[in-house]
Amino acid sequence: MNHAQLTALGRALRLLGEHGEALSVDTPDAKLHEVRADLRRALELLDETVTTAAPTTRCPEHPNGPVDTSAPDLCLLCETRRRAAHRSRVNGAYPAYDRPRTERTARTPSRYGVREDRPQPQQRWLPEMWNGREWQLCGTPRRDRREAELFIAAQRRAPRAATAYRLVHEFTDYEVVRIWGHPVRTDIEPLGGP
Repeated sequence: MNHAQLTALGRALRLLGEHGEALSVDTPDAKLHEVRADLRRALELLDETVTTAAPTTRCPEHPNGPVDTSAPDLCLLCETRRRAAHRSRVNGAYPAYDRPRTERTARTPSRYGVREDRPQPQQRWLPEMWNGREWQLCGTPRRDRREAELFIAAQRRAPRAATAYRLVHEFTDYEVVRIWGHPVRTDIEPLGGP
């Protein structure tokens, strides 16, 4: 249905609605003939706009499919599928579907394993600070690099900032992406004791 047909049909149906509201016991025959002519015009417009056959079933998937009068939606195809599922559930024809998933995968060994057995790679950005002896994690690992860099920038502006910070990219391995400052090894004893 194109826009012009839709507009014309809507106008004709609105006109019929106005006729219906104006009907009363003392409506003259001339007005009834006018309603009849408008009704015919609306039916002709409707015949022009409808291009497909009327649906034979109430099924949204198969509107013009074969009919089964005993089915609730009158669709033979869907009813056949429902009956087969019911038979397999009652007769136990497919017991593998009732078993837990781990039992099914254990029965089919694979040389390389199944996808769910392997851990999924995760990409994280680790903000680290130099504590005087080694690099230590200074914040929560982030999933976004920009967010991790903004966190390190905020840490560097803090009153008790470390001498150096670095951002480590963790994917399947670790890679130092960027270093701020210079890590200098310092002794933890203030007077240089053992």
